[in-house]
Amino acid sequence: MSWLLAFLGFAALIILHEAGHFTAAKAVGMKVEKFYLFFPPKLAAVRRGETEYGIGWIPLGGFVKIAGMNPDEKLPPEDAHRGYYAQPVWKRIVVIAAGPFVNLLIAFVILFALGFSLQEPTSIAVGAVERDAPADGVLEPGDRVIAVNGVQVRDASPEQQRAITESFQRFRCEGALTDGCRATEKATITVERDGERHTLEVRPFYDGELERFRMGIAFELTDLVPVDSSPGDAATWALDRMWFVTERTAEVFVNILDPETREQISGVVGSYEVTRQSFAFDTRQAFGVLALISLSLAIINLIPFLPLDGGHIFWSLVEKVRRRPVSFRTMERASVVGFALVVTLFLIGLTNDIDRLTGEGFSVR
Repeated sequence: MSWLLAFLGFAALIILHEAGHFTAAKAVGMKVEKFYLFFPPKLAAVRRGETEYGIGWIPLGGFVKIAGMNPDEKLPPEDAHRGYYAQPVWKRIVVIAAGPFVNLLIAFVILFALGFSLQEPTSIAVGAVERDAPADGVLEPGDRVIAVNGVQVRDASPEQQRAITESFQRFRCEGALTDGCRATEKATITVERDGERHTLEVRPFYDGELERFRMGIAFELTDLVPVDSSPGDAATWALDRMWFVTERTAEVFVNILDPETREQISGVVGSYEVTRQSFAFDTRQAFGVLALISLSLAIINLIPFLPLDGGHIFWSLVEKVRRRPVSFRTMERASVVGFALVVTLFLIGLTNDIDRLTGEGFSVR
């Protein structure tokens, strides 16, 4: 069932994106010749009025074909005035921007709705213990943390977590700090296990990559309680999540040459698999994933390179500034960059997806 729900979720995002283009084109008087879910070859189609509605075989997206999007296309006299390039610049921008706008709207609406069902943790527990780490055999997953190095754990707030991390700054090794060196003194941690409190000692080690001392455990935020959110709180939370994803996406493109950054890129297969696992695990989480995928689709589509939506908007603005049309040959040459970018991102994402599918990278738990 999770496979079907993930498929329907992806299909809905595609259909709604293309419906944005379709509705805007119809509203400004353009002729829409085709509205397709997925790419050709054609699987099935039906004609209603002047538009052919269909489904393709290749599930990598969808498209709306508007008459006259190729400036060299010859349209029948009766349709010439309804062609894409026969319209003023502002109408073309509205039609192209409508698709990403729908994706942004979907993301906001879903996250806004989720903002009314937020929960916040009230305590901290040991989530996992690394094998052969100093804490291995001393601490156990599920131990409720009461105090760390004298810092009392009263809640799970970011300030509390920061205080725990800072409590390890006083540790030192014999001589210079080197990766893996053990501290000269032991850390103390008080936990509650099976209803009883235990104060335990662990000698932390220095992690050269993180540049700090640690015990070899992962903390887990537990004991969730509902948060009473107002519409304003829900909207603020939704916008914060959207801005965070926007920043992260921009960082990926800016640092695309960095191998570690490239590993974060996921393709259609990866996004679909994460969504499928999310539906299998938790419906609320699945809708959150779909919202963020919808937002990512909007951001990527607004990159100013053809054949992406942002490329069409960019060249429309160039035409407006120049006050005369840009030759199709110029746009065609420039689109080579955009096409290369799309193919590169697709191949990187596909490679990462295969690596994760053959490993453990897609676990959502």
